[in-house]
Amino acid sequence: MTKPSNGRVALVTGASRGIGRAIALGLAAEGFDVVVNDIERQSAQLEAVAGEIRALGRRAWTVFADVSSKSEVQAMVGKAIAEAGQVDAVVNNAGILISKSVDDLEEGEWDAVLDVNAKGTFLVVQALLPHMKARHYGRIVNIASIGGKHGAPNQAHYSASKAAVMGFTRVLAQEVGPFGITANCLCPGIIVTDMGRTNLADKANADRWIEKTALARLGQPEDVAGPACFFASDASAFVTGQTLNVCGGIVLS
Repeated sequence: MTKPSNGRVALVTGASRGIGRAIALGLAAEGFDVVVNDIERQSAQLEAVAGEIRALGRRAWTVFADVSSKSEVQAMVGKAIAEAGQVDAVVNNAGILISKSVDDLEEGEWDAVLDVNAKGTFLVVQALLPHMKARHYGRIVNIASIGGKHGAPNQAHYSASKAAVMGFTRVLAQEVGPFGITANCLCPGIIVTDMGRTNLADKANADRWIEKTALARLGQPEDVAGPACFFASDASAFVTGQTLNVCGGIVLS
């Protein structure tokens, strides 16, 4: 699928479960050593993912940080580079969703979602850029959502945060391209994860999403891993500033 990635190291945020876990394992299967991140309370799950990566014959490290905190992100990136020796690719997957209508949405809830989903992506990228620029190499993969393109009721703040990730990625690609760094974005659709179940409240709702999807099924976390591995690898060396829908054919653009 991709060019061999032996010797490459990837950092995946929000990697203790769901899409992040699937991407981390997918990268390991493609020959990456992987630094996995999440918040401290996910430590048991994150250590389990690291164990799965090692079982695939790759090296793995765990680093804890709340990506909305600049000091924690800087410490995380410093530890990742110190322990792994380098970070060639980053997948900014950490994200949260609080389902609320605009009428009921509290300022703190708006801030929390934007801080993790949008600011967190920015902070991780900013912390890694000096390292990537010095090496004249980097693959940045930002996880947005089809919700950032079309949105859904009770997800205005989530949609805004993911639209911000897409806009950030387009500008970032133009700024870092001369340094041999690419930046691309994935927009998952309805994926069966703890977060994705927000859109799958009951069977009737799940069936509605299946009917809207060209492939007539819900997505699994592993469906996102392949595209993420492509963007993280040298197979995508001449692809940057792009947004790829990984939604089974809900959004056809």
